[in-house]
Amino acid sequence: MKIINHSLAAVLAFAALQTGTATAQADYPSKPIRFIVPFPAGGGTDIIARHVANKMNDVPNWKTIVDNVAGAGGNIGLGVAAKAAPDGLTLVLGQTSNLAIAPSLYGKIPYDPVKDFAPVTLVTSVPVTFMVAADSPYKTLADLVKAAKTKPGEITFATSGNGTVAHLATEMFKRTAGIDMLHVPYKGAAAAFPDLIGGRVHVFVSSLETGIPQIKSKTVRALAVASMTRTTSVPDVPTFHESGYKNFEALTWFGVLAPAGTPDAIVTRLSAEITKILKMPDVQEKFATTSGGEIKTGPKEFSALLKSELVKWSKVVKESGAKLD
Repeated sequence: MKIINHSLAAVLAFAALQTGTATAQADYPSKPIRFIVPFPAGGGTDIIARHVANKMNDVPNWKTIVDNVAGAGGNIGLGVAAKAAPDGLTLVLGQTSNLAIAPSLYGKIPYDPVKDFAPVTLVTSVPVTFMVAADSPYKTLADLVKAAKTKPGEITFATSGNGTVAHLATEMFKRTAGIDMLHVPYKGAAAAFPDLIGGRVHVFVSSLETGIPQIKSKTVRALAVASMTRTTSVPDVPTFHESGYKNFEALTWFGVLAPAGTPDAIVTRLSAEITKILKMPDVQEKFATTSGGEIKTGPKEFSALLKSELVKWSKVVKESGAKLD
């Protein structure tokens, strides 16, 4: 009889737990959602996050507050998000650099990109782009490669810093093309563009989004974008793939994550709402112009991308010898 009573009690307890969980998820979110941006206000990551957050505020009974927690290349903000309660009330916008590259680049970071997060959905991606000054003698990617082979180590390429996606993508390309170029790290694109235009560096490697104003004004010329398909913003610029470097791809992607342990139902709800936002015409217009291809939304898709990118970039970091503390 006691066994029956214990079994009945267990069933009732489980039912109560399930009912409580379902009720909590039905009431989600019970408080404002904190959306952590691991970089300063005004930057590319911040702009993307705020665009999504503003649209999330249009969902009935939802309020989303962007919180910039910058430092250590995004590692501090990701660390804060990883330690937050897994209730769906804390989200973070991660990207290639701090989720796929940082684990190999830094000796120690305050989070595990796979174990500490529940991927919600990918938001957008932007291809790395090789740019030269408008009056540069290098008209095509082939011209640049030819020059680099003729003068090993003399062609300079600028990036926004050591260990960035642009830096490591160029290291990857150097090995793919069998060339040697000299890296010149800058503290951001604002400092690099004047030196590129002035001829003090030969190439600037950055995200397409960073270079579009200069490309449109014809002060610089894009040689190639590292996506599998051309972008609508610069449709005349070829991809590395069609320039002879098959399947060469290097993207800065951005995705929303919640702390590990967040209930699947909440992750699914978040993913569904953000996917609706990404399909809105004005959002598509904003993100699609620099996108590196079709965005596959959803937790499983984002999780698969993250794991594959970790493998890819850890190999690049190891081969390049790059290391940051």
